[in-house]
Amino acid sequence: MKLENNYHSLTNSVFDNVILILKSMLVGVCAGGIAVLYRLVLGKGESFAFSLYDFVSGNLLWILLLIPIFGILAYLIGKMVDYNPMISGSGIPQIEGILKGYFLKRKSWFSTLVCKFAGGAMGIAGGLSLGREGPSIQLGANVGEAIGNRLGNGRLEKKILIAGGASAGLAAAFNAPLAGVMFALEEIFKYFTPVILLSMMSAAVASDFISKQIFGMQPIFELPVIQSIPLSGYGYLILLGILLGVFGAIYNYVLLRTKDLYKSLSLPTWVKIWIPFLLAIVLGITIPQVLGGGHALFEEMNSDLVLTTMIVFLLVKFLFSVISFGSGIPGGIFFPLIVLGAGIGSVYAKAIISFLGVDPILFHNFIILAMAGYFTAIVRAPLTGIILVTEMTNSLAHLLSLTVVSLVAYAVADLLKSPPVYEALLDGMLDKEQGEPKESGKRIVFEILVQHESMLANKMVKDISLPEGTLLVEIRRGEYRILPKGNTKIKEGDTISVLTDVNLECSVKEALEAQNQST
Repeated sequence: MKLENNYHSLTNSVFDNVILILKSMLVGVCAGGIAVLYRLVLGKGESFAFSLYDFVSGNLLWILLLIPIFGILAYLIGKMVDYNPMISGSGIPQIEGILKGYFLKRKSWFSTLVCKFAGGAMGIAGGLSLGREGPSIQLGANVGEAIGNRLGNGRLEKKILIAGGASAGLAAAFNAPLAGVMFALEEIFKYFTPVILLSMMSAAVASDFISKQIFGMQPIFELPVIQSIPLSGYGYLILLGILLGVFGAIYNYVLLRTKDLYKSLSLPTWVKIWIPFLLAIVLGITIPQVLGGGHALFEEMNSDLVLTTMIVFLLVKFLFSVISFGSGIPGGIFFPLIVLGAGIGSVYAKAIISFLGVDPILFHNFIILAMAGYFTAIVRAPLTGIILVTEMTNSLAHLLSLTVVSLVAYAVADLLKSPPVYEALLDGMLDKEQGEPKESGKRIVFEILVQHESMLANKMVKDISLPEGTLLVEIRRGEYRILPKGNTKIKEGDTISVLTDVNLECSVKEALEAQNQST
């Protein structure tokens, strides 16, 4: 029997935690470098796409050459996706799955990094509506996995370094280190301890430092916000939150159904990827503003734009985004959905200014609020959305209004039973038909933080229903480490360490997490 996590991983000292933080900083520097390079390449690719379609719109016969060229690009990307399915889509569900114990049989981190980088760059160069942030998160996690394989001390530490790389990737993509930390904790890890928090922060800050050396200190979006929305106008925020919750649920539904539609097509992968490329040609000639991640469309969002034109841009961008992502091409939805949220905010602001007499000076305020609310409704990570938009706009004046809109959007999407998008995408990737996992003989240790009012809290160890083949090996309570006995009582806030077979990790986690839900 081989124990994947050795005794040292259960008895780590303060010195070991400091070493882990230094490793996380190394991950941040390396992941930040890769993410910055990816961001630079995609920036050049997007500029190329706009120049290409500008030229083709004046020389339409070139379309006859562009169609087969894009067919070749689609073929190359399709072959990479067939070879390494882990590069498909944004990469965030894949990272979540790896940290949960899925995808044990997958290509190497190096293969994923190279194929993801190349596939994402080719997609953006064709003008597809894809984001750089999801791939940046996966690329950063690949770097974290590489360093974890070399320097990681035990399975848990390797997972922390993978999550640190993901945090670093988002930080570099958005110039948003705090959002990178919060996303890793809120969406990827789902829980944190002091050492996990410090590791995520170390990686994100180191990555952000690298990013700012190249891109400077300027925020991603610079909006001329002159004043905050007065408290008397918060009724408009509640209405905006309701709309964002509904539109977020619609986005998730359409995106997941589009992926299902692609799966139902009896076509090679490259042909499916060719579909959005062909659509990009049409849109590049007619409505080029909807191409790429969304920077061009964002620049169009001002109070002078006609309301019907705003709505057309928004609908086309929405459909182009889900068709691009649904094909399975390497690329994310992170930035496009934020731009879509900004578009909803601009339409909403234009409407209430035109018909309800709201002060036009507040136009850009509603754009900022809608970005966070729409992100929250789709991803279900409200703290990440609030912090991300705050860092992207470099403004702290909207924290209260951002919170109101995000909470309302979250509640509405939840009431509509719309699943969080990345969890739904992960569920779609997992093979539900596989049989019961067989024990491998390799043992691992993982941790669970006992929630307040959960079914595990205030129970003795002997009264807990542990899955077969599982052993509770340690309880950590603050700075104290307790060797559990039958009459040892588990308390709220404890971190319990569980030993099980590596092939049973996913099922055991699910069983314990079901007991760990708040009653």
